[in-house]
Amino acid sequence: MAELMLTEEDLVQKHKKERKELQAQIQNLKKSICKGDKKKKKEVTEEVSHLEDVLEKKHEEELARWQVAQLNINNTEDENIENNSNIETDDKQNEQPMHRISKAQKRRDKKANAERERNQRIVEQEALNVFGKRNVELQTIKKILQERDLMIYEIPSDGHCLYNAITHQLKVVEKAPLSFNELRSKTATYLREHMNEFLPFISNPDSDDLLSPEQYEKYCNDVADTSVWGGAIELQVLSHVLKCPIEVIQASGTPYIVGNDYSKGKKMILTYHRHMYELGAHYNSVTKYVQEEES
Repeated sequence: MAELMLTEEDLVQKHKKERKELQAQIQNLKKSICKGDKKKKKEVTEEVSHLEDVLEKKHEEELARWQVAQLNINNTEDENIENNSNIETDDKQNEQPMHRISKAQKRRDKKANAERERNQRIVEQEALNVFGKRNVELQTIKKILQERDLMIYEIPSDGHCLYNAITHQLKVVEKAPLSFNELRSKTATYLREHMNEFLPFISNPDSDDLLSPEQYEKYCNDVADTSVWGGAIELQVLSHVLKCPIEVIQASGTPYIVGNDYSKGKKMILTYHRHMYELGAHYNSVTKYVQEEES
């Protein structure tokens, strides 16, 4: 909890120093990889990813706790003013004979302390929700969309998010409707028919080697028949299959368009979220902006 005693600038500098130290550690890990040792390379890559995730989460929690502490300081000052106003009354009461605290009173005090601790944890969690990467990313995307008179149309996180987002956009741009299963099937068929075009860009996640023709066929089968997540390759294929451009809006960086060759067609728009779910990235669709009703 030492970070609570720091100023905001001190905390920022502390985080910069820790990130710099981590980068030095990562460089040492990478230097330990012998040329051609794929097993070691995989182990180091996983270790680097783990170290980066741990540090990033630590910094998020420290920042949230610091922000909560600033709110609590103000509340404490108000309580101190109120307590000081009652000093004389308390002194008079203290002059009276001290009575032994009953077991019932101890239980009540213990329950009250537990409740205060619970409330503090709730405040800290709410701060993480507000200042965490997920909410910051979400609010940034919402702001970008609102400037274009758009809003997020939420898609379930079930592995089919890319295809379901496209299914919704087909309705928006008034093209022939297709289910996510139909889109998966068409995507797999296109990948099979253009293997030479896409094979150089798909690698085995376990070894970083390019896929063999047999592995590529399994990749296509998974696209067609499972809930495997769709990414950049599938997005590019869908633009060809549907013969329309697809714009992807994200919190960082400028929006990008896949399928510029079909610029004459109606453009579909998706949002890409890196931090919406712990399982990984996620695609949502968009719809025309509607003012939220105040409750």
